[in-house]
Amino acid sequence: MSRLPRFTRAFHASPFLHAAALAVLLAAPELLPAQKPGRGLGFDTTDFDRSVRPQDDFYRFVNGGWMARTEIAGDASSTGSFNQLSDLSREQVRRIAEEAARMNAATGSNARKIGDMYSSAMDSVQMEKLGVTPIRPELDAIAAVRTHRDLPAAYARLARIGVTRPVSVSVGTDQKNSGRTIVGMSQSGLGLGNRDYYLRTDAKSVSIRAAYTAYLEQLFTLTGTADAKGAAGRVLALETAIAGAHWNVSRNRDRNATYNRMSVAQLSTLAPQSGYDRYLAASGLGAATEVVVRQPEYLAALDTLTGATPIGTWKEYLTAMVADEFAGSLTRDFRNARFEMRGRTLSGQQMQPLAWKRAVAVTNGTLGEALGQLYVERHFRGEAKARMDAMVKNLIEAYRIGIDSLEWMSPATRAQAKDKLAKFTVKIGYPDKWREYAALRVEPGELVGNLMRAAAWRYEDQVAQLGKAPDRARWGMTPQTVNAYYNATANEIVFPAAILQPPFFDVDADDAVNYGGIGAVIGHEIGHGFDDQGRKSDGDGNLRDWWTADDAKAFEERTTKLGAQYSVLSPIEGMFVNPTLTMGENIGDLSGLAQAWRAYQLSLEGKPAPVIAGYTSAQRFFMGFAQIWRSKEREEALRNQLMTNSHSPDMYRGFVPLVNNDVFLQAFGVKAGDRMWREPKDRVRIW
Repeated sequence: MSRLPRFTRAFHASPFLHAAALAVLLAAPELLPAQKPGRGLGFDTTDFDRSVRPQDDFYRFVNGGWMARTEIAGDASSTGSFNQLSDLSREQVRRIAEEAARMNAATGSNARKIGDMYSSAMDSVQMEKLGVTPIRPELDAIAAVRTHRDLPAAYARLARIGVTRPVSVSVGTDQKNSGRTIVGMSQSGLGLGNRDYYLRTDAKSVSIRAAYTAYLEQLFTLTGTADAKGAAGRVLALETAIAGAHWNVSRNRDRNATYNRMSVAQLSTLAPQSGYDRYLAASGLGAATEVVVRQPEYLAALDTLTGATPIGTWKEYLTAMVADEFAGSLTRDFRNARFEMRGRTLSGQQMQPLAWKRAVAVTNGTLGEALGQLYVERHFRGEAKARMDAMVKNLIEAYRIGIDSLEWMSPATRAQAKDKLAKFTVKIGYPDKWREYAALRVEPGELVGNLMRAAAWRYEDQVAQLGKAPDRARWGMTPQTVNAYYNATANEIVFPAAILQPPFFDVDADDAVNYGGIGAVIGHEIGHGFDDQGRKSDGDGNLRDWWTADDAKAFEERTTKLGAQYSVLSPIEGMFVNPTLTMGENIGDLSGLAQAWRAYQLSLEGKPAPVIAGYTSAQRFFMGFAQIWRSKEREEALRNQLMTNSHSPDMYRGFVPLVNNDVFLQAFGVKAGDRMWREPKDRVRIW
């Protein structure tokens, strides 16, 4: 489910992401009271497809009616529960931004900045008037590069304004010492994002590369670059060489393999031509004495490639990266070119989003928490947080009981697992402390300038964290984001306000449905702390092996069995779910669902669950789960997901956990011969 914060595991890819704080250390569980009378059913039976037996295709049984009458909007690549809530959040943010734009708020206030940012993003007349002028200083700086020794300073300049470079450098929590921050370095530099777009030889991949080359040529033409066609070919060749050195997405998930701490001197020995000492000094990180390199072989290969590639080609590459980064905020020709590549070719969108949607995205991306504060005041019900607090405590208790019942886990590892569980921090709704935007200057009519200043503001804020203890009060998502995440280095789970709405959570609905919806989400995020990568860190967020060898082997036997179930799933001819890439999310879905059911049982406090509209509590629980996964995707978007996303397609997330769940099979009388049946010996339980 979008770019995710590097140190977080998100529940679903989302259009919105950004940052700041609330930390609640869980104490002894206070179990949620039994179902209150008078609550609604929590799902719409007109969404069902009763021509399908739930024993054969439960996903379609619950969602088939919705799927039959729902179309993907022309400006979207998918639709579903997440999209529909995101659309609602976007409309709510639009109203906030438009009101801010109309009011005469005080200079320097958050409201004034929101209004000016939104207005600048809506001002297409000014975009046409300015032409390529807003990025001309950056293009001139690139043109002034003379030798390879100038590249580190050029990269440092572009880092401040958020432009892609061959290596991404950031400041974050040290995974082996969660009480401090450290510089991290990671492979980057691909305009198409993922190495497979450059290396796959199937016809579709070839056509995507042809479209990308044409897009590069357009960018070069629009920026006035000489030999636009030749430059496009040279940049594609350079990016292909970079892609060839990239680790694949599955290897990049390995938290042990991607933790390689070294001194700056060792870094210079690893990549002597790259001048990383000069880069760190130019980028404000000169105080760093050591770094964590995620892919050492990549940096070594890039070092060789740097010297072997003519400086003129590097300049063309950087020009393309700048033009692409800001193309959506320049003239109509730039915007159209970018949409044809990134919207239509890569995502399958049929038309560009309306201007106000782009303006909301810009404002969310630059002033996310300023908007979030106003969003929470208007749209977040306090009752939702109270209910969520109780549900989270039940889920924590459910996992504790589950850990105690694991027959394959030794007492020593079980004790460590429960210690980690007890140390989980929970954040719900919105930060206790909001980000301050006083240092960010926003000017009307200067969209690109505003974007560059916002990127520089974020950059300087990040650089300032080096040498300090991590700020645990900060959030990795804004309150208006329809998503949730687990942060391993803080051992925290976070649920923004916007996801605490139907169909995920309804304060007026039946508890069984809420546990099947948001309860499974809570369970999913807790499960990330114990998935194939999350299990590698302890309760303090430190990367540390706390497993016995036998327990680790038993765990891996179960994950291998689960992976085999996903590896045969093929939503597009010739493409399959990558079980290694998606393993963490698949474990979260499987275990989250199982523990959500246990938590619901705890909430009943021994009292019988009601039957509502003829449905038992178990049936309602699983219907609540299935409806959160309803979705439709364009093939281009689905292809991109299979190649790059750590989440399995939604239709499988609403299917595989069910066929492994004994309670589901019993609730709907699934038996041998039914399509949802799986023999007991083939069912997987991990937590």
